[in-house]
This record gives sequence, structure tokens and C-alpha cells, in this order.
Amino acid sequence: MYHVLLALKGFREIEQEVKSTGLTSLVQAVLIAAIALMYGCETAPPVQEMSDARQAIAVAKEAGAAENAAIHLRAAEDYLQSAQQKLNDRKYSQARRDAKQAKMKALDALKASESATETIKDDAQ
Repeated sequence: MYHVLLALKGFREIEQEVKSTGLTSLVQAVLIAAIALMYGCETAPPVQEMSDARQAIAVAKEAGAAENAAIHLRAAEDYLQSAQQKLNDRKYSQARRDAKQAKMKALDALKASESATETIKDDAQ
């Protein structure tokens, strides 16, 4: 509790010093710039995430996921399609989320396909 009071006292002293030295407008400008920077980071299209999802889906298909893990593969493709639509609508945060989900589902499809392939090989022996 003592540390919290010291921290609050320190904050109040800094606040008073900023007000007394006329740095209020500078502090406001820095805060606005920080908020703009954070907002700017989120407005970038999820190019890498979309690429990762497409590549993961392609690898899953090459591993036979269309035959051995169709449900997972279809879910991955649905998420990718949703991500593409949200990207077109400039809803970048939602597009990024769906692209990541597409990649995860594609990796699930890959694992399931590899597992099914191993089971088929084991049964054949």
C-alpha cells in the first residue's frame, strides 16, 4: 500500500510539473501521436496472415487433406474466404483473425490427413 501511495504522489508531482512548465500541449501532442500510431498499426492489411493461410491450405491439400480431412480443410477454406471478404471491406482486424483461424484449421487438416495416411499404411501391413 505504501508503494502505491508513493507512486500516486510521484504521478501527482509529475502532473503538477507538466502543468506548471506549460508542457501540457506537448504531452497532449505525444498522446495523440501515440494513439494515431496504435491505430495506424491496426489499419494495415493482414498480408502476411493471408499468405500464411493460403500456404497452409496448399500444403494440407498436397498431403491429401481433401480426401482424409475434408471437414478441417473445408473449415480452413471457409475462414480464408471470410478473411478475404473482410479484407475487401477493410475490416482488417477481423480479416487478420479469420486468416489466423484459416491457418490453424489448415494445420489441423494437415495433421488429420497425415494421421489418416499413417493409419492406412499400418492397416496395409
